[in-house]
Amino acid sequence: MPIRCEIATQDKLLYEGPADVVVVPGIEGEMGILPNHGPLLTALEFGVLRVRHKGEEHAFTIAGGVMEVMPDLVTVLADVGELVDEIDEQRAEAARQRAEEILEKGPPPDTEEYLAIEAALRRSKLRLDAVKHYRRRRARPGPGPSEREEA
Repeated sequence: MPIRCEIATQDKLLYEGPADVVVVPGIEGEMGILPNHGPLLTALEFGVLRVRHKGEEHAFTIAGGVMEVMPDLVTVLADVGELVDEIDEQRAEAARQRAEEILEKGPPPDTEEYLAIEAALRRSKLRLDAVKHYRRRRARPGPGPSEREEA
């Protein structure tokens, strides 16, 4: 029996539905949550959160947040999050370039501004890496039955 999973940001609900496994970027490393998992409350890191159910996988980029796990429910409150399939690759690349250009000129005198630029650079790189890894992996056809037997 699957576990119920809810993933939300302050702006919107990213996912609500069943999951056979939820894989999250915890602050101490990646962790997988299965149905009947013991109660857990943890902070999340920048990374890719994956929800798998009946062989289908949904991948989301998240930039921090918290997760609460109960035996029948996983609740993720992400600071920032987005379904990988909805990422605008050109916009993410433009954001990466802007942040790198600003940082190449030297760090801004304001610490908060510097941290915001660093966070924007980190988010844009995460988004681009996720697009490359998850979209292209799904786009490649898998080996046919005879190719699997030979491998």
